[in-house]
Amino acid sequence: MMLRGFYGAASGMLAQQRNTQMLSENLSNLNTPGFKADQGSNRTFPEMLVQAQNAGSTPGSRPAPIGELATGVYMQERTPNFSQGDLRETGNTTDAAIWQGEMPEGEDGEQGSLFFTVSNADGEERYTRNGNWTVDGEGFLTTSQGHYVLGEDGGPIEVGNENFNINENGVITDEDGAEAGQLGVAYAENANDMVKEDSGILRLEAEDGAEALPTAIGADGVGYTISQGSLERSNVDPGQTMTELMNSYRIFESNQRMLRTYDQSMQRAANEIGSLR
Repeated sequence: MMLRGFYGAASGMLAQQRNTQMLSENLSNLNTPGFKADQGSNRTFPEMLVQAQNAGSTPGSRPAPIGELATGVYMQERTPNFSQGDLRETGNTTDAAIWQGEMPEGEDGEQGSLFFTVSNADGEERYTRNGNWTVDGEGFLTTSQGHYVLGEDGGPIEVGNENFNINENGVITDEDGAEAGQLGVAYAENANDMVKEDSGILRLEAEDGAEALPTAIGADGVGYTISQGSLERSNVDPGQTMTELMNSYRIFESNQRMLRTYDQSMQRAANEIGSLR
């Protein structure tokens, strides 16, 4: 029983360590445009039914049940919270943000999410809510990491310089008034299919094996507005996150004290009880 308690306390420490790491990452990205806070869900291991094997004094008697025993806890998963963040006006023409309007509900009863389409270092299609962009030396619109921002046709968008305009539908015109393309906006019916990569980039990892999200442009029931010169704030709630972080620390310390108590008891059992003659 003592060893079981030892491992139960240790599993609690590991779960809170991972929870603390997640909350710290959320706080560190408080000012990252378009960042979506992670949420953790903890789950207990299956409980065990403990029985006394030597309770019966007669041959063939059944073990007497003692009760259920919890065997520890673990962090089951981390899922991003894709709720809309507030918009902050920057005045920079290279900044853009999505404001989600009317959205259809998926099979799970939750609304879907919208993302800008961008490429990664390997040229593969990826997604982001971070519209903090720039124009490279060749006149293409790129992310802050130097990857192309993709248009509706899946190709990079050549704007020439920073003197371009984006209307509320995502259509881009250059400084001469010529249409340069339309921002690619993708629609995820189930945002839980999105997996975080580096620098605010997400990829699709759907159960049906789909490799790309469908476009939101012209999709039935999907409403949104593109706001040029604005950025979407992180949806991290600093007050709530700090409260959860302090609570996680306290739970970790409680499990640590329990672990120390078990360790001292095991040491006494080995050094004192074992030495009796």
